[in-house]
Amino acid sequence: MPAPRTTGVLLGVTLALAAGLCVSAVPFATARAESIVVHDARGRDVAIGNRSRIVSIGGAITEILYALGLEERIVGVDTTSLYPPKALGEKPNVGYMRQLSAEGVLGLNPQLILAIEGSGPKETLDVLDAAKIPFVSFPETYTEQGLIDKIKMVAHAMDADARGACLTAAVSGDLAELKKLRDSVKKPARVMFVMSFLNGRAMVAGHKTAANEIIKLAGGVNAVDGFEGYKPVNDEAIVAAKPDVILTMQRGREQLDAQTVFANPSFALTPAAAKKSFVAMDGLYLLGFGPRTAAAARDLALSLYPDLTDKAATWKPATLTVDCHK
Repeated sequence: MPAPRTTGVLLGVTLALAAGLCVSAVPFATARAESIVVHDARGRDVAIGNRSRIVSIGGAITEILYALGLEERIVGVDTTSLYPPKALGEKPNVGYMRQLSAEGVLGLNPQLILAIEGSGPKETLDVLDAAKIPFVSFPETYTEQGLIDKIKMVAHAMDADARGACLTAAVSGDLAELKKLRDSVKKPARVMFVMSFLNGRAMVAGHKTAANEIIKLAGGVNAVDGFEGYKPVNDEAIVAAKPDVILTMQRGREQLDAQTVFANPSFALTPAAAKKSFVAMDGLYLLGFGPRTAAAARDLALSLYPDLTDKAATWKPATLTVDCHK
C-alpha cells in the first residue's frame, strides 16, 4: 500500500539525517554564506545558505564543481560523474541519476543537492523536497549559450561567481577557436550517431539531442532528419540517410565497434561503410556538455576532417589547463 511505504521511506530518511549530523566534514560556521536565490529548471526559486555538503547529480555538474575547485564540498556523486576519474573513486556513489534512492542521497546528510534536469524518479524528488534540503535542478540545454549558462548557474549557486567567470571565459575562448576551425570546413560530413542496437534495429540521434549539437559544433550535419530525440530506425531509413561517418560513444564492454556496425546489412550499404569511417569517443566527453565540450568537438572535427590538423595544431583548449580555483 502506498501510504505505509511513504511513511517508511520518510522514517528511514529521518533516521539517516539524524545519524548524519555527526559526520559533517566542514565546520558549519565556515561553510555558511549569505543566502542566494536561484531560479531552477523546475521553475522554483531555491534559497541556498549552507554549501558545506553537496550531493552532485549529473556528470556535467560534477565536472564543473571540480573545475571550480569545489570538490571538497562534494559528499556524493551519481554514476554519470565520470570526470575527473577520481570523482567516483573518492566520493560515495548515490546511483544512476534517473534511478536515485532518497535514502541513499539523504543518508549522506547533504546541505545542498545540485542535479541536472531529468534526474529522478519523481517519487524520490518528492521525498527530497519533503526533507527541506535545497534542491537545484539545472537546465540541460545543448547549445553553446546553454553550456555557458549552466556553468554560471552552478558557480552562482555555490557563491563562487568569480571562479565561474574564470571558467566561462576559458570555455568562451575555446568555443571561439572552435568556430574558426569549423569555418574552415568546405563540405560538411553527414554524421549518424548510433546509440545502440535494439532487437537488431539501430537507435540513432535526431534533433534536440546532445549528439545532434556536438555534430554541428564539429562542423558536421546530422544525417538523420525528421524526428527529435533518440529513436530506432529501420533499414530503409539508414540507407536513405547516406551517412559519411558513423559516430558512437565508448561505454565499457557494451560499446559498439566498426565491425559490428558495418556487418549490419543496412549500414553495409552506406558511404560510411565504403570508407570504413567510424568514430567512437568517451560518452561524457562527447555528450556531457560540460567545460570540455569545445575540446571534444575539436577532436571530433579532426576525426571528420583530418586536413584540419595543421590549423588546429596551435590551439590548446584553455579549459584543459586553466586554474579557476581562486
